[in-house]
Amino acid sequence: MRIDSRDGLWPDPPESPESAAFVAAAREGRFLLRRCTACGKAHWYPRALCPHCLGETAWEEASGRGTVYSYTVLAREAPARTIAYVALEEGPIMLTSLVSCDAESLAVGQAVTLVFERSQNGTPVPCFRPAAG
Repeated sequence: MRIDSRDGLWPDPPESPESAAFVAAAREGRFLLRRCTACGKAHWYPRALCPHCLGETAWEEASGRGTVYSYTVLAREAPARTIAYVALEEGPIMLTSLVSCDAESLAVGQAVTLVFERSQNGTPVPCFRPAAG
């Protein structure tokens, strides 16, 4: 079963002052994470205070690389789609969607790379696809 791109079909993410820098960078094709300036841990979903120690956080550019931690194929949806937890190279595990892939060839531990798809209003939505090679 082929899982295609849903570019332009994703629901619009909520806007907030905390997400403005992320969205601005994503429009430029850059993927940002927040990292705690106190404990040094990166985290997803970006927030001003660290979920580990409540320290201050700062934006940093992330690699956009990760591995599939877990996934499920929603085959009954039309069109089918895949939801996954991706372990980012920087450490956090992110709930996301896998796109542009063959559902039968997906595997836990598989390398994936970031791709920004657009929501209905054009806001970039971070998704992942299998890494080349």
